[in-house]
Amino acid sequence: MRRAHAVFLSLALLALTMSSAQAAQTFRSGPEATSLVELYTSEGCSSCPPADDWLSSLRQQPGLFKSFIPVAFHVDYWNNLGWTDRFARALYSDRQRQQAAQGQTSQVYTPGFIINNHEWRSWFGGARQWQASQEHPGVLEASLSGQQLDVHFEHGAAGQQLNLAYLGNGLSSKVQSGENSGRTLQHDFVVLDWQQFASNKTDAGHWQLTLPPVPRLGQQQTALVMWVSPANSLKAIQATGGYLQE
Repeated sequence: MRRAHAVFLSLALLALTMSSAQAAQTFRSGPEATSLVELYTSEGCSSCPPADDWLSSLRQQPGLFKSFIPVAFHVDYWNNLGWTDRFARALYSDRQRQQAAQGQTSQVYTPGFIINNHEWRSWFGGARQWQASQEHPGVLEASLSGQQLDVHFEHGAAGQQLNLAYLGNGLSSKVQSGENSGRTLQHDFVVLDWQQFASNKTDAGHWQLTLPPVPRLGQQQTALVMWVSPANSLKAIQATGGYLQE
């Protein structure tokens, strides 16, 4: 009886260990820089849907979350012009203004692209492929178990910031007013939440965090992405991420 009980406990512990291992997710960049493809957009802007559609097309491109990460920040400065974008936040508008102030873009507008920390106006001339970064900042990796996230950046330095964002795919809105009135807009890689976390002063390049709950705005699929920024800058040094197991 005692032996049978011991075997049962061993099997139960093994099952629990296997379950925990299955539940854990890992994200890892390569040593070369992952391109952060930022789109600033709004449902109130009639010229934005083509840019949104192009960003959605990146779902089918090889290298997603490995060589590049698309993110769509919906700004709120269109909200008083006829339609309130439910994905828009003042925080994202402020981010775009700060990027302009830091010289990453020439001005604030939608649709607006920033790729590898530089304004990308070539999209408006028909370009659909950007120049990959030649930087090799080192590996950014993370392990997610439940809501606990452990992140390590190979070349961590004092003052660096970790950016975390939940992205939503398969979102749609029936626009009732404004420039896109009567249209049903489809969205992917929508930033549902974005937060920054300072590096530990005694362990630069390492973050241990409890993630906030995933925002539920009707998305069919959710991704968690992260990138490291220098102190006092919104530039991305390295990025990684992927779809969440839900």
